[in-house]
Amino acid sequence: MQEALKTLEAAKDAASPEKLAVIDDDIAAFQEIYDMVVTEAAKWRKPLPAMQANVDAAQAKYDEAHNRTSGLQAELNKAIDDGASNETIKQLRSEIMSAERREKSCEDDLHHCQRRLESQERQVQRFESEAEKAKAHIDEDVAKRDALLDDLEKAQAAYDDACKAYEEAKAAADKVTSPEITQPTETTPPSNSAQPAEPAPPASSPATGKGATPSSTKQANASSGKPGKLANTGDTAPSAIALAAVAAAGLGINATATRRIKNSK
Repeated sequence: MQEALKTLEAAKDAASPEKLAVIDDDIAAFQEIYDMVVTEAAKWRKPLPAMQANVDAAQAKYDEAHNRTSGLQAELNKAIDDGASNETIKQLRSEIMSAERREKSCEDDLHHCQRRLESQERQVQRFESEAEKAKAHIDEDVAKRDALLDDLEKAQAAYDDACKAYEEAKAAADKVTSPEITQPTETTPPSNSAQPAEPAPPASSPATGKGATPSSTKQANASSGKPGKLANTGDTAPSAIALAAVAAAGLGINATATRRIKNSK
């Protein structure tokens, strides 16, 4: 996952908004150049058909003039061979010279039209070449931008897959290493075991009144054989009520003995 994260960070850096903005600006600049040269190429291409027609017309005139000159030259040669008069030969030579001048003029016109056409075509080719270069730069920048975005998308997908795989592996590991928590079952005591009874507090007998000893104390004294002492009934400490009853009984005995001594005197 760390490797996928590093790849993602590198892809984000390569396809950062700032770097993509530079590429987009470059594309926009070359797109402007492309549009301009394409427009110029179209402007220079527009007259080509008419210029080609001029060349064709000039070519036709030149061909006509050349044929005229060639015809007169053939006629002159025939006249000389036939022994024509000097006047006829002179006339033919004059016409040939005029035809040659016409031919030369038509040839010049033809060459002029051809040069104009060729110059126009070179301008069109130049603008078309500039358009092709601009288009190549645009295509290159677009491909570069698309590749960066594609790499970023792939890196993001790879990182997401790595995170998902990590979470699944972690969940599986936690499930294997963590013991299952079970609820403790409630235990019931055996049916033959006796539950300890809650000790009841001693109470004064209504018949004996204030100085009566509690029945539990009497039972304890009787079982121990020693008056005035509490037997071990299983309690870790005598209750406060039992101690108070013992103290009250002692006070009553002392008071009776005192009265007997006074009466004997």
